[in-house]
Amino acid sequence: MIFSILVLGACSSVGPTAPGAPPVWPAQWKSAAPEGWVSTADHPQWQDGSWWQLFDDAVLNVLMAQLQARNPAIAMAAANVAQAQALLEQSQAQRLPTLGLQAGEQRSGSPARGSATLGLAASWAPDLWGRLAASVNAQEASLQASEADLAGARLVAQASLAQAYFQVRELDAELRLMDEIITGYAQALSITGHRYESGIAPRTDLLQAQTTLESARATRESLARSRANAEHALALLVGQAPTQFALASAPWRAVVPSLPVLLPSELLLRRPDVASSERSVAAANARIGAARAAWFPSINLSAGVGGAAAGVTDWLSVPTLTWSLGAAIAQTVLDAGARDAAIRQAIAQQQAASASYRQTALAAMGQVEDQLTALAALTRQIEHQQAAAEAAAGAEQRTLNSYQAGLSIYTSVVTAQAATLSARRSLMQLQLQRQQAFVALVQALGGGWTAPWR
Repeated sequence: MIFSILVLGACSSVGPTAPGAPPVWPAQWKSAAPEGWVSTADHPQWQDGSWWQLFDDAVLNVLMAQLQARNPAIAMAAANVAQAQALLEQSQAQRLPTLGLQAGEQRSGSPARGSATLGLAASWAPDLWGRLAASVNAQEASLQASEADLAGARLVAQASLAQAYFQVRELDAELRLMDEIITGYAQALSITGHRYESGIAPRTDLLQAQTTLESARATRESLARSRANAEHALALLVGQAPTQFALASAPWRAVVPSLPVLLPSELLLRRPDVASSERSVAAANARIGAARAAWFPSINLSAGVGGAAAGVTDWLSVPTLTWSLGAAIAQTVLDAGARDAAIRQAIAQQQAASASYRQTALAAMGQVEDQLTALAALTRQIEHQQAAAEAAAGAEQRTLNSYQAGLSIYTSVVTAQAATLSARRSLMQLQLQRQQAFVALVQALGGGWTAPWR
């Protein structure tokens, strides 16, 4: 009768509740893709997640390899995956029988007499109610969440490295621009000095030329400091002390790779933080089943065999053998509502995980929209700023010619020079922002449009 009740109880629903509703992914993005985007088939390197190779920069490729090998955040996330794997193996081991071996010898009395014992015991708790299975399912989902977190840590580090690297290269370009500008300002100061010594120009022109030159030199020092800070950030990302790392100056290719015409929103399902949140929901869902299984009795089966002899040497003869078989059923009768509270806690954790999943998905959608909008806007801004820089350079040259001909005051030259420098630097900064927006879009898509998150 008792066994029948237990079997009927096993048929009861102790499994988890249905998981929370997944986010509704948009059919298309609000921001249209810029013209000129191409098919993903043109970039097979995305298949292995090496999205930075689209920039075709050998130095960046080397830094990414160092990042994978030495970055502390990636190493920590990898250790968390190993820990989750070990916990899963522990959960799986609980579903299997255990086997124990005991041996001992005791001597007592006068004259001394000895006795030796040897026993083998086995026990197994069948998982009739699915408690252990639910725990294993929860740990499997937790392991998958840890793997997604590792992919997320790797992607964040890669994006940070690319952002810092492009900033260094842009600052290299600005430093070369400032060197060119300083050379021009020094020539202008020399010309103005000759005009002042000849009595053609007033001293104020000479002072303004000196001010412009020194201001440019101060700006260059500020850029050099920013460049050093960006280089330090690179060093930390690749796991090195700043004193051990140096990145030589090199030309900057202010370009961005092309992207596909269509970016399916389902790509976000492979984004590491979205995948981790979804797996956290699955783990929380499985824990509900484990909490419900606590209402059912636990059954333990045991068996043993052993023997005794007068001493260890007597085991060469046949000792006295004993054996045993047993079964035990345990059931908590009164727990003051602890099991009900545990179930409510598990359900609340599942609801919180579901809400976090939806929030993560919404944030991912927003980030993709932001970067698509930024790329489109920056492309248009760069076109306008390029035209503005060319116009400012032309105006500067004409103003300088007019001043040398005695047709304008030096203040006009200073104003034109400042406008040209500002326009050229603004153009470089916009080009950097476009590269960084591309990297941010890659990160928002979870590492690309074909690379899996694992």
